[in-house]
Amino acid sequence: MTIEDIKQLISKDEHRELELKKTTGELKDGMHTACAFLNTDGGWLIIGIAPGSLKILGQEVTDNTQREIAQYLTGIEPAIDVKVEYVDVPDRPGCRVIAMYFGAFVWGQQPYTYDSRPYYKVESTTKLMPREMFEERIRANKPQYYAWERQKADRVAIGDLNEERMRGAIRLGVERGRMMASTITEPFEKVLDKLQLLNDGVPNNAAATLFSTNIYEYPQFRLRMARFRGTDKNEFIDNQRIEGNFFDLLDAGMAFFFKHLSLSGKIVGFVREEYLEIPAEALRETLVNALCHRQYEKYNLTIGIAIYDDRIEIENPGILPPQLTPETIKQPHISYPYNPIIANVLFKTTFLENWGSGAGRIIDACKRQNIEEPTWSTQGGFVIVTFKRPSKDANMNQVETKYDPSTIQVRSKYDPSTIQIQTLIEFMSNDYMTMREMMDACGMKSRMRFRDNYVTPALEDRAVERKYPDQPNHPKQQYRLTKKAKAWKQINNK
Repeated sequence: MTIEDIKQLISKDEHRELELKKTTGELKDGMHTACAFLNTDGGWLIIGIAPGSLKILGQEVTDNTQREIAQYLTGIEPAIDVKVEYVDVPDRPGCRVIAMYFGAFVWGQQPYTYDSRPYYKVESTTKLMPREMFEERIRANKPQYYAWERQKADRVAIGDLNEERMRGAIRLGVERGRMMASTITEPFEKVLDKLQLLNDGVPNNAAATLFSTNIYEYPQFRLRMARFRGTDKNEFIDNQRIEGNFFDLLDAGMAFFFKHLSLSGKIVGFVREEYLEIPAEALRETLVNALCHRQYEKYNLTIGIAIYDDRIEIENPGILPPQLTPETIKQPHISYPYNPIIANVLFKTTFLENWGSGAGRIIDACKRQNIEEPTWSTQGGFVIVTFKRPSKDANMNQVETKYDPSTIQVRSKYDPSTIQIQTLIEFMSNDYMTMREMMDACGMKSRMRFRDNYVTPALEDRAVERKYPDQPNHPKQQYRLTKKAKAWKQINNK
């Protein structure tokens, strides 16, 4: 590296991937930045440059200087091998610029810490990493120890697992050549163990998710389903909440689609073929993906199906893998299953096709039926897949004529689903508020309890929205009431 290289690097001043320090007297702060680089997109730490003026000063580099740098670098864990470059400053004899490059974070590796604390970059600022982000990276690095699906199930024994359901799924896997024929006759417990569904002979959470009949310890084993009149949530025709394991919820969701979507048919040769207005294959694949890849550790959030006159939304509590965006998920990609044990069982039993092919299969099914392909989006801790319904169905209102008027329920206004959400709405102002301001307004002291019982349910209820919806862990995150919550508050106060 030459002095010209240094000039090129600092030409645009400090930014997300460049930090400047005047002397090694600022090494400790520089190591915070180095840790942040390693946990984000990588970057250069350059010592001997005056920030602001960008004047190249350099400094005297002795053996003690080099030992000091090496000592500071040992504070970064896990250990790294960093090449430290010393560049002579031509017009300042005896002075050198010190340059170090730190590589970008790769998803799945262990997050870095300095002095036992993790840092990351928010634009050009170095911040302490939020606990949720750090724990998510730890789980990704060592899923065998930390993943929710691998933990022992609470109060679920082998006798609580639906063996008949599992045997039926195994038969499908054998018929498709994904499982050995001998598996059909193997002892139930042995099959569970082969599929990694037991921890020391006790069912884990993956087993409970797939086959448990004892779901009362798991509030996340629920599915919200509603058919709304019109294009908003002011009035609904049908509103259900179903509890059960993966297969129970999949059956219930598909039954709800067939109940509320139009069915058409045509004669092909001597056979009548029937089509759901949105391909059943696409809806099923989307629901399977939601049930398979959701973040089950978020116990107070549930998967939702919302059918409107103009669209269908399937919302899944979770996040897209860091390698994917709502745009790139439509392109060919490898799989990043959030729950690999559950995904593997579903693949072997044919309920899930090749990993990474789900979005493509959904799009292909829509194209074959000349239906507009769906869109993916993220909002409030949910991944939402939206299908646009054929306009003729919305205009003709065919679905509503199937039901007795006595079953139609009307909500003239939004109603908070819990007393905690109601309390939060009443005490929040109409402007953005920090978590601490909201806690103080509600008289709460426990941040974790307030987040789990007030904020997260309010986000799910769409009563509160984030200032940075696509970055839930943004260090300057704030919250405000949504329009419907403000309207409810106004009416309630009157």
